[in-house]
Amino acid sequence: MTQVLTVHKTHPQQRLLKQAVDVLMRGGLVVYPTDTAYALACHIGDKSALDRLVAIRRLSRHHQFTIACRDLSELGTYARVDNSSYRLLRRLTPGPYTFILPATREVPKRLIHAKKRTIGIRVPDHAVALALLELLGEPLMTTTLRLPDETDPLTDSHDIFERVGNQVDLILDAGICGTEPSTVVDLCGGAPEIVREGKGIEEFDRA
Repeated sequence: MTQVLTVHKTHPQQRLLKQAVDVLMRGGLVVYPTDTAYALACHIGDKSALDRLVAIRRLSRHHQFTIACRDLSELGTYARVDNSSYRLLRRLTPGPYTFILPATREVPKRLIHAKKRTIGIRVPDHAVALALLELLGEPLMTTTLRLPDETDPLTDSHDIFERVGNQVDLILDAGICGTEPSTVVDLCGGAPEIVREGKGIEEFDRA
């Protein structure tokens, strides 16, 4: 039975976040709010949970996976970054950006892009997401909760429950989320390259 927990969007209750962490550690799928849209998450090391996530989104084998981090202190463990890229990340995180970086060997092979050997890094600017990551104490495998063949992500917990309630284990309901995706920036080359324009693109252009 899927749980729906109503959390305060700026001061999330620790006891509710603890339940979400427990679900993640047991291999469950959790829907949680971010600064762009609701997202679907699982433990970074759980293959069966990732398989369930991939099935819900119908992701291709060439999908660029992303991990959500609480801050940049975990960056060096999972991605290789030079000084100029790190300065950019410091200016723009937390925020509505996904940064594509070369993956380290600490990233599970199944999450690394098969051809590019890259991983997406996200530090969301949302109190619930950051508090969940802080309590978990490690990054999350994450993807926007957008269903196959649909343009926009699901934004309301009631719709989420109706559409995927039988496929996820817990929904953290913090009210209506947005529909604009994160801006995706590739930092693997000599200069930052915008892969997808989304929320925060104006701030990025000024950074």
